Amino acid sequence: MNIITYIILGIIQGITEPLPISSSGHIYLFKNIFDTTIFNTLNFEIISNFGSFIAIFIIFWKDIKELVIAFFSYIFKKETREKYLKKFKYCLYVIVSTIPVGITGFIFKDKIEDLYSLNGLAIAFLITALALFIVRNMKGTKEDYDIMLKDAILIGLLQAVTIVPGISRSGTVLVACLLCGLKRETALKYTFILYFPVSVATMILGVSDLANTTELSSMIVPYLAGMIAAGIVTYFSYRWLSSWVKKGKLWKFSIYCVILAIFIFIYFR
Repeated sequence: MNIITYIILGIIQGITEPLPISSSGHIYLFKNIFDTTIFNTLNFEIISNFGSFIAIFIIFWKDIKELVIAFFSYIFKKETREKYLKKFKYCLYVIVSTIPVGITGFIFKDKIEDLYSLNGLAIAFLITALALFIVRNMKGTKEDYDIMLKDAILIGLLQAVTIVPGISRSGTVLVACLLCGLKRETALKYTFILYFPVSVATMILGVSDLANTTELSSMIVPYLAGMIAAGIVTYFSYRWLSSWVKKGKLWKFSIYCVILAIFIFIYFR
C-alpha cells in the first residue's frame, strides 16, 4: 500500500508539474483528503521533481544543447561571438530570471513547510486562477530573442512568489511572460527553460537533508516508484499543456483552480 500511495502521488506530481495548477499544492491537498502520512513532504517533492525534470529535459534537449553551446562558444570563441550573441543574451536573461527565486528559496528553505495550510492553499489557488484569467486573451508578438532585460527581471520577481504552496510556478511564469508581450509559444518555452535552473537549485538545496534522513533506506523503493510515475506522466502532461497554451485555453485552468479552492473551503470547514 505504501508503494501504491507513492505511485499515486507521483502521478499527481506528473500531471500537475507542467500544468499551471501547482504540483506541491495538489500533493499537500491529496495528503489531507486521504489522511496520508508521509514523513517528509519536501523529500518526496525533491525526488518526484527529479522524475519530472528528466521528462522535461528530454522534451527540451535540443533547445538546451543549442543554448549551452552558444553560451560557451560566445565566451571562448571570440571570432564567432556575433553568431551566438542572441542566444548568449537569452541565457543571461534566464540567469537573471532565476536569481530572485534562488535568493528567496535559500532564505526561506527551512520555513517552507511552515507555509503549508489548507486555507492558505485555497487562497493561493484563487490567486493563480485570477492571474490565468487576466491573460486569457493575450497573444503577444515577441519571439524568443526579443526578450529584454526588464522582461527577465519582472518574470524573475514574479517567479520568486511561487515558493508559496498553491502558487503555480509554471502558471505564474507563463502569466509574467504573456504580460511582457511574449507570444504564447515563446512564453511556454521560456517558462520551461527557466524550470531547469530552478529545479536543479531546489534539488541541490534539498539533497543534504535527504541524505541525512534516517528513514531514507526504507523508503528507496516507494520513492523510486513515485519518481518513475512522475516522469512518465509529466512527459504527456506537458504535451497537453503545450496544445492548450497554443490554443489560448489557459482560462480553463483558471476555472479548475476556482473550483478547487471552493472545494477546500467547503470540505475542510
